[in-house]
Amino acid sequence: MFERFTKDARSVVKGAFEYVEGGGGGQVVEPEHLLLALLDREGSRGSFALAALGLAERRESVREALGAARRRAGLSQAEADALAGLGIDVEEIVARVEEVHGVGAMAGDRKDKGWWSGRASFGRGAKDVLERSLRAALAQRDRHIGDEHILLALTMRPGVPAEVLADHGVTYESLVRVLYGGGEAKAG
Repeated sequence: MFERFTKDARSVVKGAFEYVEGGGGGQVVEPEHLLLALLDREGSRGSFALAALGLAERRESVREALGAARRRAGLSQAEADALAGLGIDVEEIVARVEEVHGVGAMAGDRKDKGWWSGRASFGRGAKDVLERSLRAALAQRDRHIGDEHILLALTMRPGVPAEVLADHGVTYESLVRVLYGGGEAKAG
């Protein structure tokens, strides 16, 4: 599949690995890392689409929302709200854990990286996003997989990145409209 990736798509994947290896949390590339790498892109179809949807000037807000979800051990706001409906205050749990174990304890961040000497790998979620990017490209009858297809895939997959993007006005439908002039295609 990677042979179908454009230079921009490969840069997103490389950027996601750099986030992980640079202390961006854990040793596994997750969908959140792909979104962070997409936010760093300039001059690509994906960055054009994000700018057209007004996200260029709100990148920091997206980063903060991703950080907040990471602090909640990767729970989306919808999941935290559902737990609140059951009487479970996720913010209170996070505060108590961080009080005892330090800020970022539930995020899995470790200050001491010496315990791990291998290379980062793709997590199940990131693999799913990359597979969905192929489906997104095929749905649009594109012969390549660009960073715009990774972005489309992030909006198609339930989870924190899709929720954060939707909260900022970026949905699968809005992306298709910007990228393909309103042509409707089925999500994979």
